[in-house]
Amino acid sequence: MKRSTMSASVLALAFVLAGCGERTETTATEGTAAEPGAVADKGAATTPEHGKGAGTVSAIDPAKGAITLDHGAIPELKWPAMEMSFAAKPEQLAGLKVGDKVDFAFDWDGKSGAVTEIRKAN
Repeated sequence: MKRSTMSASVLALAFVLAGCGERTETTATEGTAAEPGAVADKGAATTPEHGKGAGTVSAIDPAKGAITLDHGAIPELKWPAMEMSFAAKPEQLAGLKVGDKVDFAFDWDGKSGAVTEIRKAN
């Protein structure tokens, strides 16, 4: 029983590590942006994790309540630099535009992220 549990754990870890890698270039016009807040499943967290980062706004969709950020590494979550979409409230999106440099904080539940703070970088 222990051997099958360890094998399953090793296999799951291999899949998670396979999903990590270099940043890939995408644009909103390519239709490759994930749903708001969606990222490759790295395992569901039992409680939300918190991260902070800096990046560039690459897309804003107020109708869906989403912002796509091309961000640097997120050390708190051991994430490499990547482009991903986060859920955001309308008041958080106000005054932002594609190309803006931003500093942001977010909650991550293991499957999606939601912006908790965002502001233009100085």
